[in-house]
Amino acid sequence: MSFRTNPDRILDSIDRARTRDEESRAAAFYRDASARELGTELPDVDATSSERLRRIFGLVEKAYMATASGTDIRRLAERFQAVGDIASHHARGDVTVQVHYLDHERDDDVGVTPFEILPAHMDEARKAARSTRPDALAIKLLRQHLRDGVLAAFRKMEPRLRDAVRERADMGHVAVRVTLDLRPAS
Repeated sequence: MSFRTNPDRILDSIDRARTRDEESRAAAFYRDASARELGTELPDVDATSSERLRRIFGLVEKAYMATASGTDIRRLAERFQAVGDIASHHARGDVTVQVHYLDHERDDDVGVTPFEILPAHMDEARKAARSTRPDALAIKLLRQHLRDGVLAAFRKMEPRLRDAVRERADMGHVAVRVTLDLRPAS
């Protein structure tokens, strides 16, 4: 059987095309960027509560860095281009920080901080960066809102995290997820 008429090759080609179509459709409705960091190193038994709280903050910081430098945030920024669904440069979103105690029965601690991107913010970023590419400006704004949102969410969660440290919920494995969710403002 020849190379061109081989049915397996034809079906493989069709499957690849379908997969590309499904991925492009899924990317059209892409609305969040997130990263998860797992803390497997157990704190010392005699560690102070402030040291244990610093361990959790270190995990939050690592998850934030992974989110800010990941490819997901670039896909969100591409939505601000002229052909994107946020071409008006007006969007709303929120930053979520979730702390999950894997070795304890305590419920997850979650902090959420909303934000809004206005066309005026894009204009200010354009003047400061001396760039006209909307996706480049949007990534700067998204990273700024992500940083401010993570710090604000951590401040909101801090009393609950201190309670968790008192309950010794952090003495096992801890997972932290930082998520930036973005949607068009309508």
